[in-house]
Amino acid sequence: MADFYDILGISKGASASEIKKAYRKKAIEFHPDKNPGDATAEENFKKAAEAYETLSDPQKKARYDQMGHQAYTSGGGQGFGGGGFGGMDMDDIFSQFGDIFGGGGGGFSGFGGFGGRGGQRRVKGKDLRIRVSLTLEEAATGVEKKVKVKRKKQAPGVTYKTCTTCNGAGQVSRIQNTILGRMQTSAPCNICGGSGQIIDNKPAGADSQGLVTDEETVSINIPAGVESDMRLKVGGKGNEAPGNGVSGDLLVDIEVKPHDELQREGNNLHYDLYVSVPDAVLGTTKEIKTVTGKVRIPIDAGIQSGKILRLRGKGMPSLNGYGTGDLLVHVNVWTPRHLNKEQKEFFESMKSDSHFDPAPEKGDKSFFEKVKDMFS
Repeated sequence: MADFYDILGISKGASASEIKKAYRKKAIEFHPDKNPGDATAEENFKKAAEAYETLSDPQKKARYDQMGHQAYTSGGGQGFGGGGFGGMDMDDIFSQFGDIFGGGGGGFSGFGGFGGRGGQRRVKGKDLRIRVSLTLEEAATGVEKKVKVKRKKQAPGVTYKTCTTCNGAGQVSRIQNTILGRMQTSAPCNICGGSGQIIDNKPAGADSQGLVTDEETVSINIPAGVESDMRLKVGGKGNEAPGNGVSGDLLVDIEVKPHDELQREGNNLHYDLYVSVPDAVLGTTKEIKTVTGKVRIPIDAGIQSGKILRLRGKGMPSLNGYGTGDLLVHVNVWTPRHLNKEQKEFFESMKSDSHFDPAPEKGDKSFFEKVKDMFS
């Protein structure tokens, strides 16, 4: 699967001007007016616009570089951080990026006959934002969440008509006298808000734009490996727009709740295991919790406090699909704080026993070496 850099034909180190130049070249190559009836060209046009939408924004670009293409665009086009065009169509792309061709609207200013779309644009409804809380187990396996969202929709029976101020173009032109002569500028129509339509029949209960608030249950597919503060976009599930506009998006902020026993560090998990002195001396087995259930692990006789047992593949899955982290079990030998008389006498008698003298082996790692290994 080609990533955004491949789509635009640039390297990861490309500058902002190089990204813009590459997008303009691709957009001209695959423009629908230049390739009438060519579905492949239209799809490539949309892909180029999606790539530019992400790579031209420094924050989105950084998030994309960190997460990778598959993770950023996972969830059926519901990209994290705003990636993907979801419910947007061709007119929305022209509206958002029309200025990249040097004109005031979505057409190709000064480029032969590729200006047929004029300056008309389709208004997009307002995005909505919600926060969804997950358990660590849900984040590890992925989950479908159904949430109730109050969003604005066009009222039943509402009708719209062409705006008489802009004649449906969505923009109005003005002639200004300047020191360089008479110049024409275009701006969104302030009567229709750029939609080219105004309300004709407003049903009872609708607002000035012909919209009413309605509660809807939205299904959100959350992929495995998500972390807190990531954002998932569900295209077209924000507020609807009046007239022939397109719906906004539903932005879902992810919150992974703290776990009682497991601590997350990237894709790795940490677990504190406490063992008694007898178990540490004689060896035993212990049952520990993972995000996918419980497992039983052996504790070797003579294990030392601070030993880290690595359970490979028992951590969190990588969001970009590249493997699974590990579960690091930190062994802590529990020293009793209170002893009875017989217990004290036993340990007093062991003071002269060489078996109880500290004797670290050359292969035993220091605390700092263990910390280094954890982050390597």
